[in-house]
Amino acid sequence: MVAALSLLPAGRRNGFAHGGPAAAVTDDRLSGAGGTAPAPDRPGPRPTGRTGERGADAGESRPHAAPGRGAGRGTPRERLRAWAELLRVSALFSVPGDALAGAAAVGRRPGRGSASAIGASLCLYEAGMALNDWADRDEDAVDRPHRPIPSGRISPAAALGAAGVLTAAGLALAARAGRPALAVATGLAATVWAYDLHLKHTKAGPAAMAAARSLDLLLGATATAEGAAPGAGTPGGGRLSDNVAGVTAAATAAAVPTPGTLTASLPALPAALVLGAHTYGVTAVSRHEAQGGSTSVPLAVLATTTALAAAVLGGGERSRRATDRKAVPQPGGTPGQDLFGRGIPGRGIPGRGIPGRATDPLRLLVIGLTGAYLRTAGPPLLHAALNPSPPLTQRAVGGGIRAMIPLQAALAARAGSPVTGLAVMGLVPLARSLARKVSLT
Repeated sequence: MVAALSLLPAGRRNGFAHGGPAAAVTDDRLSGAGGTAPAPDRPGPRPTGRTGERGADAGESRPHAAPGRGAGRGTPRERLRAWAELLRVSALFSVPGDALAGAAAVGRRPGRGSASAIGASLCLYEAGMALNDWADRDEDAVDRPHRPIPSGRISPAAALGAAGVLTAAGLALAARAGRPALAVATGLAATVWAYDLHLKHTKAGPAAMAAARSLDLLLGATATAEGAAPGAGTPGGGRLSDNVAGVTAAATAAAVPTPGTLTASLPALPAALVLGAHTYGVTAVSRHEAQGGSTSVPLAVLATTTALAAAVLGGGERSRRATDRKAVPQPGGTPGQDLFGRGIPGRGIPGRGIPGRATDPLRLLVIGLTGAYLRTAGPPLLHAALNPSPPLTQRAVGGGIRAMIPLQAALAARAGSPVTGLAVMGLVPLARSLARKVSLT
């Protein structure tokens, strides 16, 4: 994808996603908190005098071109590097876990529909990255001149064109998973564009990014259920658009809503809300990443993070017994049992608890993944609260973005899909490796 875009003519300046004060910094996004300043652990020159701002990357051998000049010039490798920075390719590993956690939440093994959802999510995520930098090009020219558009390495027209092409590609991939998946993807695309073009500079910014991440998980749930059971009225074959975007004329023509259709979509909603709540907190912190100075916000988000971890682990016997009575067959298990031969643990619904003894493999796995989530997001937030400087605030945002992966893995494992949870967690070393080569922000 990046290689193909790097071959496009960049042109000259004529004149999922974030930026400005709402932009995140040390890691990724569509989480709602991608970044705009260089990652704190990335080598670079000393601050230029702006609070927490850094200059151009130390590894570059030539000065950046002035905005609008030199766009499209340089070797193919330099153009490829510019597109990789614009699209934050090292942040892509936070995206597949959304669809996989959604598939686990509806009790389905990832399949063709899940693959389409992951592809659609990646395209819409990258569209948000490109659109974000296009929308913030004037602000970045003052505050972040090292970025691809203000430095002249990529023209505004090329960035906007890439955002449009990637959005169309994302919707096309979602359409392959069915009309309900397309309806959810359309809502996701609209949220990303609305955030980048307007909402990120308003109080509604964090809520918009939370909605985008929640819709991304619901997209995976919808596409997986649709692909696994094309017919309506069967368990797991529900059309999530009936609940999220309303019953469209196309969806109504494709299937008549039944209790099974509606019920199949419900298990993914709580997991989507958990992921959305985490994203809201990350985005709220990111609004202070350039100037710092906020102690209360990191503290509040730290409390929220702890509450979300408790929700993933918590539960009660009454709701646990009710869940076991309603358990359905899972991939690789027998009716009413998970892969370890025990009752299904509530499919990731907060407050339903993890059944079994403390030594049960699934329980230990969920505890370990939830601990990884807390370990990744918690300490940077505490440091930012104790010293709300821009670099530490940026690290808190980066930690929150990195924590997306273990949170997705914990939600998948809690829903009775330990293999999916481990597969999602396997993205962590890959993300770290690529982040050493291309900045996450």
